[in-house]
Amino acid sequence: MKFNETLNQYMGQIGCTAMELAMESGLSPAVISRYRTGEREPEQESLVKLAAGLTRLSTHRDLAHMSADEILSSFQSSLDSQNDSVTIIPEHYDALISTLGINMKDLSASTNFDTSYLYRVRSGQRRPKDAASFTDSFSRFVATHYGDPNGKEKVAALTGCDPESIQDDNAYITQVTHWLCHAGSENNHAYMEKFLKQLDEFDLNAYIRAIHFDELKVPSMPFALPTARHYYGIEEMRKGELDFFKSAVLSKSMEPVFMCSDMPMDDMAKDMDFNKKWMFGIAMLLKKGQHLNIIHNIDRPFHEMMLGLEAWIPIYMTGQVSPYYLPDISTEVYHHFTYVSGSGALTGECVSGHHDKGHYYFTNNKQEVSYYKQKASLLLSKAQPLMEIFTASERERFYKCMHSLSQTIGTRHNILSALPLYTISDSLLTQMLTRNQVPEDAKASIRSLTTQEHTDMETLLQTNHVFDEIIELSEEEFQKHPMQLSLSTCFYETDIPYTYAEYLEHLTLTREFADKHAGYTMKLSNAHVFRNIQIQMLEGNCVMISKVKAPVIHFVIRHPKMVNALENFIPPVVE
Repeated sequence: MKFNETLNQYMGQIGCTAMELAMESGLSPAVISRYRTGEREPEQESLVKLAAGLTRLSTHRDLAHMSADEILSSFQSSLDSQNDSVTIIPEHYDALISTLGINMKDLSASTNFDTSYLYRVRSGQRRPKDAASFTDSFSRFVATHYGDPNGKEKVAALTGCDPESIQDDNAYITQVTHWLCHAGSENNHAYMEKFLKQLDEFDLNAYIRAIHFDELKVPSMPFALPTARHYYGIEEMRKGELDFFKSAVLSKSMEPVFMCSDMPMDDMAKDMDFNKKWMFGIAMLLKKGQHLNIIHNIDRPFHEMMLGLEAWIPIYMTGQVSPYYLPDISTEVYHHFTYVSGSGALTGECVSGHHDKGHYYFTNNKQEVSYYKQKASLLLSKAQPLMEIFTASERERFYKCMHSLSQTIGTRHNILSALPLYTISDSLLTQMLTRNQVPEDAKASIRSLTTQEHTDMETLLQTNHVFDEIIELSEEEFQKHPMQLSLSTCFYETDIPYTYAEYLEHLTLTREFADKHAGYTMKLSNAHVFRNIQIQMLEGNCVMISKVKAPVIHFVIRHPKMVNALENFIPPVVE
């Protein structure tokens, strides 16, 4: 029996729902749903939580006692049996193709599989009937065509092995085969956790002080650049990017700057001096006050995508960036590069696998710049928002977005660092605002928003389910880390702390709210996950990550790969 069948059998015997099992196990409803359909397999930590949750549910229902150890053993047996047959993980297959820049026609000719069939396996639309034969032919293709030190280095970095361990061709083939079929999507968990942790801890004001951003002076001295210049090879291409930034910063134009590139990152990033100058160029554009429209290349392995987004966190926080992505693109033969400002353009290209033979071209010729501006506009018209970013200056647009989401049918799953505003009473809210000496205009704004959130939640729960993960704190823990009133949707950054008595009262009100509303479920945790971000998921649609302060900012993420990773994210327990 497969694992998902075993899980469904236990849930059927107990008569529990995925939501109930989520509450008892500490896993999200979305993760359990994927376990039940067989879309995903749990690792050991999740197996233990599932077994414990099922045991508690059987006890609550006064059923014959189910031992957690017996359930766990049954789960492990089903997984061992299931893993006797080879199953390809499409994300890993896709990641290897993207990382190595494999040409699908070459792969087809070498493995005797039709090109369209290979694409369908890559997207997860098809699963090979003879997966063992498929993985063996693919792994041998990789070893034959990418057995050079550069290829092995890339595979080692992607699969997490020691490069020295795959110097032998047989070991190389074995590693590729193993990675194609094992260590499923939960590997993405660590990258997502690191991204969220950095976002949680990031303080824009501290960052600005650290890089002396306030002391930066936008230069006014003219910088001589030729009307046109060609750059060949990696060293010259690095210079080309820096020349573009100099041109954009020193020009009088305040037009938005456009950036789009799917060029390889590794070669450029090896030069730390270039990295610092590149980030300085971005900082100078922001200091000047220009907006950046960036089309990110996310057709990369998940860990590369998340590392890239981590690097952009400080820039996103300024509110001067609009990130996009292009859906359904292929980079198997060519890589392209286009930067455009109001005064100049830098364009480039290289053949996949031959970055060092690439070419950039810079121009500030008006006619050519006009052409590249039009190209940038057309690319943006085909792009989709990677995420919508809302700062205090865009609160009206944010409220329209929130209203639209409140009208969307679907299950909500929220990971909260503070108690929800929609469960507080008028009397408790007034008491807290008065005790903390909140100005009258701010009081009115907070009261209005609280009323609106309560009304929206009442309406939402009539046809939808909301699952909140909430912190339950002891008095000792509360004294170490006092909880603040959750006001990120007000864009209010001044702390309004609870007393412990107020916190307990609001927690009781939240429990009562859950008792009165069948569609609302709360799960209590006695350990902090994040202190400065809240994660709200409309499952299968989008995820909103709200930064509580420094500064208050909201990211509404819609890209399917990131939404899926966040939905499957199991928060770490931080004591």
